[in-house]
Amino acid sequence: MEESRLERLCIDKGMKMTEQRRIIARVLSDANDHPDVEEVYRRAAALDSKISIATVYRTMRLFEEEGIVERHDFGDGRSRYEEVSDEHHDHLINVKTGRVIEFQNVEIERLQEWIAREHGLKLVGHRLELYGIPIKDSDAAG
Repeated sequence: MEESRLERLCIDKGMKMTEQRRIIARVLSDANDHPDVEEVYRRAAALDSKISIATVYRTMRLFEEEGIVERHDFGDGRSRYEEVSDEHHDHLINVKTGRVIEFQNVEIERLQEWIAREHGLKLVGHRLELYGIPIKDSDAAG
């Protein structure tokens, strides 16, 4: 099987890659969403039934410490993960469904830089998470 992006990154960082770590890295590389540990475990266990939830927890912590994955808390009580990317993006979270939409917006980025400068700071990083409900639901409530 071909090496995933995360497997290559782990190897480049000098990490020992067990078969279980390779599977977990592959699951994360293939993810189109922001899975929590339990979902990573379900996907990994479907590929190798010998993987334990404890192994997934330890591996996710290791991957986070090594800067391979990023942990998010989108307000639903679960830590969710995504591969660290060179491309910055923000998140829009549907609080009804839990769906996470990644987006980029040049105007928001400029505004954040401007706000930092107005307060005498140079922006070196940020995390933007927007939370919403479907418009049809908000119309019914209002």
